[in-house]
Amino acid sequence: MNDQDRYGHACHGAPGGEYRRHLRLTLPACGLPVRLARQVTREVLAAWGLAYVEEAAVLLVSELVTNAVRHAASTDEITLELEVAQTCLRIEAYRCRPGLVMPRTTGDFDESGFEFALVDSLATRWGVRETVTGKTAWAELDVRGEPGPLAR
Repeated sequence: MNDQDRYGHACHGAPGGEYRRHLRLTLPACGLPVRLARQVTREVLAAWGLAYVEEAAVLLVSELVTNAVRHAASTDEITLELEVAQTCLRIEAYRCRPGLVMPRTTGDFDESGFEFALVDSLATRWGVRETVTGKTAWAELDVRGEPGPLAR
């Protein structure tokens, strides 16, 4: 059994022929969740025919999952969701912990806090929202047209 079979659930297609793909991956909050998330993201994007957005998507996944792990004190699981609907790839990472993560301004030599700056530079849109079970950080990439500058 590979890690994707152990932790993930993928849905392909949608009623009515709309182009839609969805993956929900439950990751341990400790160990190597970011590495696993990157690996599965690469595999899923290749399977979905979206390898040309792989680099940007993997960077976004790394940042969002790292942020979720960093603030996962009250849970032992992180959830990563990838969803493509029409022309948009949506990436979400969340854990069950109340309170809203806010981007912070970083100093010249800060070692952390850059995740939202990188997310802001890569994503078409992004944000953080409060949910019933905690909070979710999300980012979207436009998957239309020609591969962008970060494509392979």
